[in-house]
Amino acid sequence: MTVDTNKTVNVVLAGVGGQGILLASEVLARAAMIAGYTVKTNEVHGMAQRGGSVIAQIRYGSEVHSPLIIVGTADILAALEKIEALRYAHYLSPAGVAVVSRDEMVPVTVSSGKAKYPENVEELLGKAFNRLVCIDATGEAVKLGVVQAANIVVMGAVSMQLNLPVESWQESIRSTVKPKYVDMNLKAFDAGRRLVFEKRA
Repeated sequence: MTVDTNKTVNVVLAGVGGQGILLASEVLARAAMIAGYTVKTNEVHGMAQRGGSVIAQIRYGSEVHSPLIIVGTADILAALEKIEALRYAHYLSPAGVAVVSRDEMVPVTVSSGKAKYPENVEELLGKAFNRLVCIDATGEAVKLGVVQAANIVVMGAVSMQLNLPVESWQESIRSTVKPKYVDMNLKAFDAGRRLVFEKRA
């Protein structure tokens, strides 16, 4: 099932610094613009340095006035890390879809011994979200020989939930990433789409 783009579409991206949330946000926003929609984005907020929690918001539709997404109204929550999906779960609407990478990035509070990373994260994810798509984004990126493209694998999975033409996504990637990285990012995008297709089959 894909999100109805006759209304304003709300997407929240979450992860930690160093995972490429900013690039993922730019790719999605540009894909929506190429498809002819008005787009508003809320800049990446949080501790953008490596290891800090980061969130970005993208809204698109025929007419969009504010970049801010009200809690409980997001159509898509895309998380590049499992704990970050739980941290921002309150943004997702009851009918929304959570697209979550199985990555575990241990925060400083855990590595310093001040906190503990939950052992049952995937069980908690299943309880938190009515509609959940879990993928091994980093595993797919590693197969392509570019672990940094895990964020684009996630965007490929997200694209399967949205009514944006695949050509808009591809054009966005071509115009957003550096030329020498275009081919590998297009492959990462296709890998993310394939993962969702295989889950549906």
